Amino acid sequence: MTATDSDIEKAVGVLRAGGLVALPTETVYGLGADAENPAAVARIFRVKGRPPSHPLIVHIADAAQLDDWVQEVPPAARLLAERFWPGPLTLVLRRGPRVPLEATGGLETVAVRVPDHPVALALLTAFGGGVTAPSANRFGSVSPTTADHVRTELGEGVDFVLDGGPCEVGVESTIVDTTGDVPAILRPGGVAREDLEAVWGRPFAAPGASPVRVPGQHPSHYAPRARVVLVEPDKVVQEAELARESGRRVGVFLPADCADTAVRAHAVVRVPGSMTAYARGLYGFLRELDRQGCDLIVASLPVEEGLGPAIANRLRRAAGPRP
Repeated sequence: MTATDSDIEKAVGVLRAGGLVALPTETVYGLGADAENPAAVARIFRVKGRPPSHPLIVHIADAAQLDDWVQEVPPAARLLAERFWPGPLTLVLRRGPRVPLEATGGLETVAVRVPDHPVALALLTAFGGGVTAPSANRFGSVSPTTADHVRTELGEGVDFVLDGGPCEVGVESTIVDTTGDVPAILRPGGVAREDLEAVWGRPFAAPGASPVRVPGQHPSHYAPRARVVLVEPDKVVQEAELARESGRRVGVFLPADCADTAVRAHAVVRVPGSMTAYARGLYGFLRELDRQGCDLIVASLPVEEGLGPAIANRLRRAAGPRP
C-alpha cells in the first residue's frame, strides 16, 4: 500500500497536534515529530526508550531550507547538499534558534537531511516545517524497512503510520560533520565515502577525528534478539555447524562466494553479491532469522568499499555487547 493524499493530510494534522507519525524514507522508516515542539520531540525518546542525550536528525523538504535551521552553511556543506540531496546524506552543522535542545541531545550542533522518498517529501512539503525522525523502532533493535515492521514493534506508540512500501536503500544515512575545516564521516551509510570525496575533491578527515555525538554510535545497536557472532568469511560454515552441534538454533549469513556451499543450520540467508542488494535486505534478513527462532546468527563482514562500510558498521554494532 502507498500513502494517499488524504493520508498525508491526516499525518500533517497529527504532527501539528504534537503527535508522532511513522514515515517512510529511502533508508529506513522514521518516527517523526514536529522538530520545533519540545514536548513532541521528548515523546519520541519515551516511545523508543532512547536516552535523551542521543541527538535526532531534522528532516526538511528542500536544501533551500537549510539556512532556516542552522547558524551558517559552510562551503563543504553547501556543496554536498547540492550534490546529494535529496538522498541518504545527513549533514551536521551549528544549531539555529529554531531547533530545540531536546532534538540535539543538548548539543549546539544539529543533524539535517532531505530524504529521497516521495511520501516523505510530500509530508514535509505539506507540513511546511522540520520533522525530527530517528528510526521507528525500540532503541538498539533492528531498524524498520517496512510499515509492518513499525506497527509490529511500536504498536499504539505511533499515532499514524504512513506506508510508502519497502525502503530502497535499507541502511541509515551517512552522517558527515561539516563544522570543522575538513568534513568527517561520523557514521557510514547510504552514500559511500568514495562518492563524497569525489565531490569534495580531496580526502575527508580520518574516522574518529570529530568529537561530535550523532545517532548510531552506541556499541550495541541495530541488534536482533538473536546473538550475532562475526567470523572470517571462510569460517562461517564451520562456526555455524559447531554451534549447531552444541545445541544452538543457528542462523547463517552465507557469503555470496559460498552460495553453493551446504551448511547444516536452523536457517540460512544467502547474502547477495551486490552491496546495494545486501544493504537493502540486511535488516529484513536479521528480522527473518529472529522470526524463525534463531538464538545465534553467524555472519562475516563484507569488503569495505561502496556500501560495504555501512553494512559492516551495522553488523559490528549488532554483534556488540548487550546491556
